[in-house]
Amino acid sequence: MKDTSTQLLALIRDLLRELHPDREVARLPLDSRLTEDLGLDSLAQVELLGRMERAFSVTIPEQVFARVETVRDLLRAVESAAPSSLSDRTGSEPSVQTPPPSFSPETNPHRADTLLEVLDHHVRMHPDRPHIRFYNDTGTGETLTYARLRSEAEKTACGLRSFGVQPEEPVPLMLGSEPDYFFTFFGILMAGGIPVPLYPPFKPSRIRDHLLRQKSILNNCGPTLLVAMDEAVGAARLLKAQVNSLKRIVTPAELRRESGSAPAPSLSGRETALLQYTSGSTGIPKGVILTHANLLANIRAMGSRIRATDRDVFVSWLPLYHDMGLIGAWLGSLYYGARLVLMSPLAFITRPVRWLRAIHEHGGTLSAAPNFAYSLCVHKIQDRDLAGLDLHSWRGAFNGAEPVSPDTAERFCARFEKNGFRPTAMMPVYGLAECSVGLTFPPPGRTMLTDRISRIRLQRDNLARPAGPDESAPLVFVSSGRPLDGHEIRIADDSGRELPDRRQGRLQFRGPSATSGYYRNPDRTAELFRDGWLDSGDLGYMAEGELFITGRSKDIIIRAGRNMYPEELEEAVGDLPGIRKGSVAVFSSCRTDRETEQIVVLAETAETSPRLLEKLRGSISRLASELLEIPPDVVILARPGTVPKTSSGKIRRSSCRELYRQGRLLKGKGPVWWQVIRLALAGTGPALRKGERRSAEYAYAAWAWTMFYLFGVLVFVGAGLLPGLSRRLRFAGTAARALGKTTCIPVAVHGLAHLRGIGPCIIACNHASYVDGYVLAGVLPVLPAFVAKVELTGHPVIRFLLRRLDAQFVERFDAVQSARDAERLTRAAKQGRTLVFFAEGTFSREPGLRPFHMGGFVAAAESGLPVVPVALRGTRSVLRSESWFPRRGPITVRIGPPIHPRALPPDPDRTSWQTAVRLRDLSRKFILAHCGEPDLTGNSGAPAPGSFDVFH
Repeated sequence: MKDTSTQLLALIRDLLRELHPDREVARLPLDSRLTEDLGLDSLAQVELLGRMERAFSVTIPEQVFARVETVRDLLRAVESAAPSSLSDRTGSEPSVQTPPPSFSPETNPHRADTLLEVLDHHVRMHPDRPHIRFYNDTGTGETLTYARLRSEAEKTACGLRSFGVQPEEPVPLMLGSEPDYFFTFFGILMAGGIPVPLYPPFKPSRIRDHLLRQKSILNNCGPTLLVAMDEAVGAARLLKAQVNSLKRIVTPAELRRESGSAPAPSLSGRETALLQYTSGSTGIPKGVILTHANLLANIRAMGSRIRATDRDVFVSWLPLYHDMGLIGAWLGSLYYGARLVLMSPLAFITRPVRWLRAIHEHGGTLSAAPNFAYSLCVHKIQDRDLAGLDLHSWRGAFNGAEPVSPDTAERFCARFEKNGFRPTAMMPVYGLAECSVGLTFPPPGRTMLTDRISRIRLQRDNLARPAGPDESAPLVFVSSGRPLDGHEIRIADDSGRELPDRRQGRLQFRGPSATSGYYRNPDRTAELFRDGWLDSGDLGYMAEGELFITGRSKDIIIRAGRNMYPEELEEAVGDLPGIRKGSVAVFSSCRTDRETEQIVVLAETAETSPRLLEKLRGSISRLASELLEIPPDVVILARPGTVPKTSSGKIRRSSCRELYRQGRLLKGKGPVWWQVIRLALAGTGPALRKGERRSAEYAYAAWAWTMFYLFGVLVFVGAGLLPGLSRRLRFAGTAARALGKTTCIPVAVHGLAHLRGIGPCIIACNHASYVDGYVLAGVLPVLPAFVAKVELTGHPVIRFLLRRLDAQFVERFDAVQSARDAERLTRAAKQGRTLVFFAEGTFSREPGLRPFHMGGFVAAAESGLPVVPVALRGTRSVLRSESWFPRRGPITVRIGPPIHPRALPPDPDRTSWQTAVRLRDLSRKFILAHCGEPDLTGNSGAPAPGSFDVFH
């Protein structure tokens, strides 16, 4: 242990010296906190984990990324990690697998009526055959055989019966991607119960939202017992107090303590095998009833289309509470006797290359993921990680569960073609829980089909006519293939009449995989069926037998005789700086005093400043006018977590509409003017209570705030009325300069010539006060996009103002969203967006330059944009942290010469990370020389956690 700890501390010291070459790293206790004491943000921690894996030849569990806090935690992770790291195996040959004998028609479980019969078949034929391999980067992870699955499931069934679980009783399981999940799922079936997959809470900060969502599901299915992983027991007990029927919380280990055998229940294909909860309106979850016959019919149909055999290897990181991961990946592999290589979702998110490396190592032939996962691989996997990677075995890359971007799919194919990925492997698919999981698949062996159609004809006439060569803004849709064997689809109008090809309408389906309805929800079940067909809730059209999905029928907006599609506007609004990507809902709502529908845009932001929020409103209105040719009637800027989502992250627009109609979206916040008043009272109150300020200071503070409110109102009005983002930005800059003059705060600017003619760049600035953003807005020639942490969306006024200023928001704690934000910001930089990062990430009362975050410099290194250092001096004295009492004082802004990544001394061995470190060091050197404050890198003034430099 001593040698390991010494080596680990040496690694950390090396990284700290690289990050902070001027800081002396002498004493480094094992209980040092990575963020608070050492100043390692999440990007630096990921870099450290990679170095640890290479140094110790181990694979660090992905949970470390989310849970590690101290050096001692890292030491424990190394000591308990499996040998042979991912990076050590870069360039290794795929593991040699002896192909199992293929099943003959006589031994194939095609006669099985239930999932239990499928498992029994494999136990009889090959009990010791590997069923699931749990991937841990070494290729030697735990293996689950069919015999062990059956044995442990029987123990679980005995435990469930001893706890009083009755036949046909729903039993929720809140478990992760671990062996216990599979034992429990089949144990519930063996006990005669009905599995109800729930997703476990991974983030303590999100426990409230998690509980609220699970509470509605549990109250709907009415269980008496819930099976939870050890880490989720606390959350589950909180649920117990809110669900009347729930009597007991147990862990899988507790269930398997019981001995004995579980007599096989008498089941038929008509019995319910699963309740798959999907999105529903507020408080009314929809539990899709899926029988054994439904599941087996869907698995057989999908397997027939893709020609699945027992020689296939399915590699999956998809969560098991989602139908694509549960049914498509696991139960499909179970049926065909294919080997399943499983990793946790967090394992993929922390290092996307793991997914591809697992396919390489295990000869994966099939895998599935939403579109964002393919995008993540394109943008976040480094070329050096692809050395020796062989994807020739991958014949089916299913892309579904969210809209498929043709650009993303094409980029993925092009990026990994040199590693053996064939474009014919990319398979956009369509499915829904009401059809078990899959409904349409393309045939194997063909490339992706896209359709370029006229936007105006689709919006106005519901006609999917091919766009002309000169059309400037066509719509491009991806084919989802053809219906699975035994299933039918059609496109119908609102009256239920089927439409011809290239006519947009409601997608309806029927077939053996279709559900019989929603559990304990007769009203929604009645809405689902129409003349023997099930309404998918989606809009689409058919062309030459191919299905093209265009949007959700419930989400379409009809205005002035035109159909408008919310997805396009949501994506555009989500790209606005200041708006949380993936947290925008566009929907229509009828008011009792109006005959027409009104268009509502609901977007989450961390901004609370009224001026910035108003600017965001203007940006959203402009986008809506450009895309829909009609401005929205209502723009709602809400705090993070307001927009309802499904467990897989899809926007629940019907829930948004219902909350809006009930007036609950911003309940308790009051109008904007009242929020501003409350903000002022909260800010000036502490200063007034001290009683030590002179009357002149109070008079100045009152004047300054009066001017702030006055110009805030002007910015609200101007940003709302002025057309075009550039005009609104210029107006905001003019207002910021006028505010400085009326408050008698002189601002001296030096080095403006460095920004003239430079083009897009990354502006790195120190952060000392709340007024920093306003100062930069007034002095920069062109107002850039500020990068802000999503925590600011919890303050409605600041959230509003920052959104109106077109700020970019980044998530610092949620791994999935942080990865998406990182990709979005780097992409924005590559596309020519000038970004402002406050490199310290936050500020405090004490003067001094804090350690810099790496996010902005990594974006510069990867995009090739120059970094322009900007030093602010005097803003801390004007408005200090933890105080809302402004004071007069001079402010100096000094703009340094741009630092071009390509102008650094050539070094063929330099990585993008090392380039980013060099850019940071040079920027910090300039800022430290001109900010007029001491260097705090040697004390506890470490930056707040997170990957990004943010506007505080």
